[in-house]
Amino acid sequence: MKSAVAPLAQELPPTALDEVVAQLNDVYIEKDTPMFMRTVLALFSGGFATFALLYCVQPMMPALSHEFSINAAQSSLILSVSTAMLAFGLLITGPISDRLGRKPVMVTSLFCAAVCTIASGLMPTWEGILWLRALLGLSLSGLAAVAMTYLSEEIHPQHIGLAMGLYIGGNAIGGMSGRLITGVLIDFVSWHTAMLIIGALALIAATVFWKILPESRNFRASSLKPRNLLNGFVMHFKDAGLPWLFLEAFVLMGAFVTLFNYIGYRLLAAPYDMSQAVVGLLSVVYLSGIYSSAKIGSLADRLGRRRVLWATIVLMLAGITLTLFSSLPLIIIGMLIFTFGFFGAHSVASSWIGRRALKARGQASSLYLFSYYAGSSIAGTAGGVFWHYAGWNGIGGFIVALLTVALLVALKLAKLPPLGNVKT
Repeated sequence: MKSAVAPLAQELPPTALDEVVAQLNDVYIEKDTPMFMRTVLALFSGGFATFALLYCVQPMMPALSHEFSINAAQSSLILSVSTAMLAFGLLITGPISDRLGRKPVMVTSLFCAAVCTIASGLMPTWEGILWLRALLGLSLSGLAAVAMTYLSEEIHPQHIGLAMGLYIGGNAIGGMSGRLITGVLIDFVSWHTAMLIIGALALIAATVFWKILPESRNFRASSLKPRNLLNGFVMHFKDAGLPWLFLEAFVLMGAFVTLFNYIGYRLLAAPYDMSQAVVGLLSVVYLSGIYSSAKIGSLADRLGRRRVLWATIVLMLAGITLTLFSSLPLIIIGMLIFTFGFFGAHSVASSWIGRRALKARGQASSLYLFSYYAGSSIAGTAGGVFWHYAGWNGIGGFIVALLTVALLVALKLAKLPPLGNVKT
């Protein structure tokens, strides 16, 4: 690189020379290289911590209902306030990362979220817990908003589906582990202790992330002027595909969270009468999502996202249908298929954002994830109404309605013309 730049230094003014150096440094991370492994391991660790912290409270909801004398919909607020604040924070942290850089924002995010979780484990009141969970959601927005953008900028375009799938696989393992650890532990220790353990694990994951994630090489700082942010917002919503992807995120995540928010209430009651630990162990269905996120992400790289997305939603519909039967084996198989389809769909849709948003990618990722977590907050709590009035059949009908919208959106996206030379 030195020999290429040195002769130019004698002929070009400083500004032109800076542009040449920037172009020479615009190097993507290739698959099967040590830097690729460091990147995916770091993002895997970050995704693990994010989703473990976010969803560790889900299996606690029946226990919290009992301890604080609240109903299922009220108990769901311990997750919904986090996802609501996370969604709000995404509108801020994505643009901030466009100015300050990707890695600093993500590292700060993870450490703050771990501290909030430890503090919530020491909080004795329901109101105090909700406030800390809100702060946790705001903290986690820093990683959630930026991780996809970092991958889109640093990973070679031919391998972005695989890298995104591995990152989302970390999300799946984190979500599974958070639910599994707390779901089993609260049969033996207090929920306070369970939260402290999850917080400690998150601190370790944050440290690993900080130490091994490569610094950005293709990041170019942009202005935080409100006018630029507004222009980016308008540009994304004028795109033929991005608004539909934002809607897809809302309904997919709303359906997913609704199932896992209330399946515990069903299985703890007659005729199943499961223990809290056994219900927590059912989080192993996330293993199907870990596999599908990478596998389907890679498949989408080869076949195109428009050919894969709708099929994963059909799988989700098949899965929720099986849970409507009373047979426990069919319920578990349905949960496996549903989870497999969801993480595959999310992997495809999220990687599609980076392919369509050619400018202000941090803001585009933030809008996608804002919709994603807004769906979690709104549909996740609304599902409690269906549970109270119609039991699991009400939940199933609500989820089928959401997935029907998701399928129609996927078919709409499949008809979009290609964006330049970008394969979608």
